[in-house]
Amino acid sequence: MLHLQDKTDFTRGSIVAGVVAFSLPIVLGELLQNLYNSVDAVVVGNFAGKSALAAVTVGGVISNMVVMFFNGMSVGANVSISRAFGKKDAEELRGKVRVAFTFSLLLGVGLSLLGILFTPQLLRLAGTQEEYYAEALTYLRVYLAGLMFTVIYNNAAGILRAVGDSRTPFRILLLACGVNIVLDLLLTGWLRMGVLGVALATVCSQGLSTVLASRAISRGQGTHCVDLGELFREGGATVREILGIGMAAGVQSALIGLSNIFVTRYMNLFPTASVAGIGIAQRIDRFVILPAKSFGITMTTFVSQNLGAGQDGRVGEGVRKCLLTALGVTLAFSALVYLFARECVTLFNPDPEIVAVGVAMVRVLALTFWVMAVREVLLGYLRGYGKSLVPMVLSLIGMIGVRQAYLALTLRTAQPEIVHIYRCYPIAWAATTLLLLVYYLLVKKNLKNA
Repeated sequence: MLHLQDKTDFTRGSIVAGVVAFSLPIVLGELLQNLYNSVDAVVVGNFAGKSALAAVTVGGVISNMVVMFFNGMSVGANVSISRAFGKKDAEELRGKVRVAFTFSLLLGVGLSLLGILFTPQLLRLAGTQEEYYAEALTYLRVYLAGLMFTVIYNNAAGILRAVGDSRTPFRILLLACGVNIVLDLLLTGWLRMGVLGVALATVCSQGLSTVLASRAISRGQGTHCVDLGELFREGGATVREILGIGMAAGVQSALIGLSNIFVTRYMNLFPTASVAGIGIAQRIDRFVILPAKSFGITMTTFVSQNLGAGQDGRVGEGVRKCLLTALGVTLAFSALVYLFARECVTLFNPDPEIVAVGVAMVRVLALTFWVMAVREVLLGYLRGYGKSLVPMVLSLIGMIGVRQAYLALTLRTAQPEIVHIYRCYPIAWAATTLLLLVYYLLVKKNLKNA
């Protein structure tokens, strides 16, 4: 039986307390999820060498593109289910949960099949160097074969968060991450399976998280998660709602991921050690921006629940307080990473050339991480209102158009400088955030009157 009162209800009570309490498990959960690839990098960097580390870096960029699409798609399910939760309609809520979960299951299976088939083409698109191509092929093919688990879990976690439960996804990831670390050390550290070992460890741990998340939803809803008949008979309206909001976010995320692949082509203009160093900086970057991304997720749920309950007045106050909190946390994390950049990079690999590149890039990024906090909260706010198409276009202009133009202008020279790889990220963040701010100011009054 569903107990709505057991979940976080953003339609009443202290906004800041609710936002922080809801966001903290998301931050910790995202932290653990990022540990999957980061632990892979630490293990191969210390046990399998720089070519294996470069292979995991390139494979991670490619797999992240696909994962980003379905993470974006899950925004549609989050908004749809949050609104049903805000209306306190338990029957409608259960039906939407079943349809959303079943839909993600079908998408995940199809994605894994496509990933296995097109792994070589994706690696060639990224300009993968022959020195580590074979290792990258092994890692990515196994990883994409199990990508269905990542897709299903992320959608399941989005369902749980939409009904105010951010703690269960964290607990599941805590267990799955522990399993991943143990298997990484066993398969790669002890059995010396190289990149194959870390790929298998990741797939197994993600499979476990998928099983646990589906069981949590079944218990919470008092019903099963998968119902193909309901999806095809009665799920059309819910699927259209999910796609209407989520497709724009998914396409945006996937195209930004595709842009990252082209950034990887520019990375491959430099030696293998440089590729490895940039890969380490990218992983550290994902950890520092976690609070910003988590507050953005919280903002979508907050706005959607209050709109569903007809409490528009709380939305404006909520976005201001959420933004200030996100900025404060992100600035604190940025300062720590800037000060301890060398220690963070050395954890992955002690090679002086790799460390030099990684530290230089981390310190460039650390000065502008706060921009990401503004961007993510704004995106969360707009998506909560169902506004995803224009933010998608603006994000693509900033994250793809501006970044690729910058790289084309600065790196297509006889002697390219690696510093331009570092700078392309904050330049794209700033461009995207500026465009979103302008859009927010233009539509703010209309949203309040909607």
